[in-house]
Amino acid sequence: MLEALPRPLLSLTPSRIGIVAAAALVIAAYFAFDLQRFLTLQSLKDAQHWFAEMYARQPIVVTTLFVLTFSLLTALTLPGAAVMMLAAGASFGLLWGSVLSTFASALGATLAMLATRYLFRDAIAKKFAKQITQIDQRINRDGVYYLISLRLAPIIPFFVVNWAVGLTRMRVWSFFWSSFVGMFAGTSAYVNAGTQLASINTFGDVFSPTIIASLLLLAVMPLLLRWLVRRFETRGTTSQRR
Repeated sequence: MLEALPRPLLSLTPSRIGIVAAAALVIAAYFAFDLQRFLTLQSLKDAQHWFAEMYARQPIVVTTLFVLTFSLLTALTLPGAAVMMLAAGASFGLLWGSVLSTFASALGATLAMLATRYLFRDAIAKKFAKQITQIDQRINRDGVYYLISLRLAPIIPFFVVNWAVGLTRMRVWSFFWSSFVGMFAGTSAYVNAGTQLASINTFGDVFSPTIIASLLLLAVMPLLLRWLVRRFETRGTTSQRR
C-alpha cells in the first residue's frame, strides 16, 4: 500500500531538522516544567475569573493565544485538549467557543498530518501499519465521509487518524474541513459543559449516556449519506442505459 502513496522528499534538510528540533524542545519543556499542571480541571476553575478579565481587556490577543496553544497541543499530541475546550465554554460561550475550539483542533490535526507526510513517514508507517492500511482502504472507498465518521465516533484515536491520513492521498484542505465538521459535535459537548464549569467535577460529567448515543448516531450519518449517494448514482446510470 505505502509504495502507491505519494513519496515526499524526506532528506534531512536544515529546515526539516529545525522543525523537528523545535517540536522536540517544546515537548521536553512541557514535561520538564510540568506545564500540564496549568491544564487541569482545578487550575481552570481557579483561573476562570482571571481569564475572563483578560479576555474582556484584550479579546483579540486572548483569542489568538488560545487558538495557537490549542493547535500546538493537538499537533504535538500533548494532553490538555479537554481542559482547553472547557475553558473555551467558560470564556467565549457555547457558539464562539465551539467554533474556536474546533478550528484549533482541526488546525492542529492538519499540522500533525503534514508532519507525518513530510517528516516522519517511515517511522509512523512501521508503528501503525495495520491502522494505516485500514484507514487508507476506507478513505479510498468513502473519502471524507469515512474521516467525518472517525471524528464523530473515535473508534481509532484521533492522533492515529492524523498520522495515518498523512500517508494517504487525501488533500490537505479535504482533511481540514472534514475534521472540522466531524469534530464539531463532540467539541461542542465539552464547550457546553464549560459554560457551566462550576458544576463539572470530573471529565466524566461532560458526557451523559444520551450525548454518547447521539454522537454514535451522528457517526453513522456520513456513511449512510455516502451509501444513499451511491444508490442514486447507480440508479441514474441504470436508467440511462435503458
